[in-house]
Amino acid sequence: MRINIFSKIMGAFIVIILLLGLSLPVIAFKTIKRHYISTFTENLKNITLLIRPEITNFFKNKKINEIDGFIKSLKHSVNARITVIDKEGTILADSERDPKNMENHKMRPEFIDAISGRIGTSIRFSVTVEEKMLYVAVPIVLDSKILGVLRVSTYLKDIESLLNELRIKILFLTFILTIIAFIITFFISRGISKPLKELVFAAKKISTGNFNVQVFLKTDDELKDLAETFNDMVAKMQKLFLNLANQKEEFNTIISSIEEPLTVVRKDGTIKLCNESFKKIVDTKETKGGHFWEYIRSPELDDLIKKVKAEKRHKIAELRLRDRHYIGSFTFLSQTEEIILILYDITKFKQLETIKKEFIANISHELRTPLTAIKGFIETLEEEEQIHNIKYLEAIKRHTNRLMNIVNDLLSLSELEKDGIKLELEEVRLDTLTENIVKIFEQKLKEKGLNLILDMQKDTKPVIADPFKLEQMLINLIDNAIKYTEKGTVKVSLIQDEKNTVIAIEDTGIGIPENSIHRIFERFYTVDKSRSKKLGGTGLGLSIVKHIVLLHKGTIDVQSVFGKGTKFTVTIPNNSKN
Repeated sequence: MRINIFSKIMGAFIVIILLLGLSLPVIAFKTIKRHYISTFTENLKNITLLIRPEITNFFKNKKINEIDGFIKSLKHSVNARITVIDKEGTILADSERDPKNMENHKMRPEFIDAISGRIGTSIRFSVTVEEKMLYVAVPIVLDSKILGVLRVSTYLKDIESLLNELRIKILFLTFILTIIAFIITFFISRGISKPLKELVFAAKKISTGNFNVQVFLKTDDELKDLAETFNDMVAKMQKLFLNLANQKEEFNTIISSIEEPLTVVRKDGTIKLCNESFKKIVDTKETKGGHFWEYIRSPELDDLIKKVKAEKRHKIAELRLRDRHYIGSFTFLSQTEEIILILYDITKFKQLETIKKEFIANISHELRTPLTAIKGFIETLEEEEQIHNIKYLEAIKRHTNRLMNIVNDLLSLSELEKDGIKLELEEVRLDTLTENIVKIFEQKLKEKGLNLILDMQKDTKPVIADPFKLEQMLINLIDNAIKYTEKGTVKVSLIQDEKNTVIAIEDTGIGIPENSIHRIFERFYTVDKSRSKKLGGTGLGLSIVKHIVLLHKGTIDVQSVFGKGTKFTVTIPNNSKN
């Protein structure tokens, strides 16, 4: 049930008024009653203090029998009942009753306090007069001895009659004030709720898109300030919405003009927006609101989106969708956890790359036969006894061997780059494999005077990998380290944990310039071309190494300082099938 603000304010005030109207009379009455009793008690104390010296003289002169007459003589001059009690509780005198007919007062609370040396007070029902009374009792002391008790009392009915008159006046005044409070509350509630109703009515109009509304209040208080602020806010909102509409139109124009397919994927995987190019590749006219999996059933894309969400960072990856190749740019928006995906079509580049690879593979096969024949003829000529121009024959042989190395490396690289290539997986002990490969280079190390350091972790477990390709990878890396190191050491280390095995080849050679590190895995790229040719390098070794590492689902990292040395770190999963 909906309750309006007027009812809430009015109801709250009524509850407060009723609580005050009910509690204040009770509190006031109790306070006044306490005050009256306290005043009467003080009056009775004063009477006892005035009479006590006279009563003490009677005890001093041993005229106990005359006390009752004296007390009764005071009956008309003192508006209170006076009683004298000995220390045993026996009544000696009373201004209104015959002491002989009164019972012992030893157990009366005011007597007990007074006989102990204190001023005793008590409100209780009197058995003697059969009415509720207020009692004040003081000890009668002579020579530091308590001889008895002087008690003065008064009827509470006198106080009650005064309080009843006062109670009627308080209740009448409370009733009048409550009626006035109700009237004031009504006008206050109405004064607050009416302007608020106008503001609510105006706000509802704004919610429907109607900004041509203003609120004017006649009041001169905070509500008027609120109305003026509301009007100012409406004007600013109108401008803001107009600017947003223009920006949205510009944004849609920009998105539509982008040729590359673009889409924004929400946190839950639904498509927030996309351009026409994206609609074309998914072959639909409406994608907004649907889940991207409904339009692009690609496990590869699904995995990439999940990875970007998990890592919460920008990512660029190559993927294939509907027989076309794309480079996907994934941008993660941290505030909304949405992903902006832009697809760049590289199908033509991929086709050119494939043609290029096929051409290199084909020409390598074609070159291999004549080069083999040339090499055979050179070896035949070397067997003859008389050879003219031996230096030309050596040059032909050297260049033929270089061409043969290039052709062999190209064929190896082409084989590694084939789609669907399968590794010959088996258990491989990398420590044993590394030690065997190092032996191949013992002679080269001696010739150059280099130190070899083998740092192998003990008790390494076999890994599931292709032994021939790992051997090829290690030979290339160690051979490069020796070739480009003139003095110092070549260090080969191996460590293993539960998931990966890490092989590091480190040298103290010439190093790689910083601007060349990112290119060293490209085909035919050499840092120092003249030195590479002199050493017989083909520029393909590191490309072969990288492909072997990637086939084993591993990573390769390079750290180098020019003139000081280079370190290659290869990380291979212990089980390449995973």
